[in-house]
Amino acid sequence: MSSKFTRLILALTLMFSALAEAETLNLSLESIHWGKPGGGEGFPVGVQTQLIETDDETFGISYYARFPAGSHFDLHWHSFDEFATVLQGEVTLQLNGESLKLAAGGYVKIPGRAAHSWDVPNESGAEQDVILLVRRAGPADFHFVK
Repeated sequence: MSSKFTRLILALTLMFSALAEAETLNLSLESIHWGKPGGGEGFPVGVQTQLIETDDETFGISYYARFPAGSHFDLHWHSFDEFATVLQGEVTLQLNGESLKLAAGGYVKIPGRAAHSWDVPNESGAEQDVILLVRRAGPADFHFVK
């Protein structure tokens, strides 16, 4: 995992730990406090995130992620299952040799250790970032496939 991304996740975990302790949680896309754009080294350039909460038992995280139009997330896998819902835009997911197109409202479960990549189209000038709601069944880790 990139040390920049690791530091980002740890910083967000600390900043939003109070949210995880609350009994109820109510967020909206308008209330997202996006982190500083990051990326590179396999991660989409310009990616931004906001941690929602961390599960006290599994250490799995839930977070929002925004991928800029035209960006690419290199082929990688995680140790634990990943669950993602597209909240805005369209994205193409390469998973187990299949190309899946997901639009707003689309949901996907990516099994642990399944190699996958994400592409956000930038077609015909309709530049729209993709916003995902992501949950992991265990701690976040990224293993890039060379």
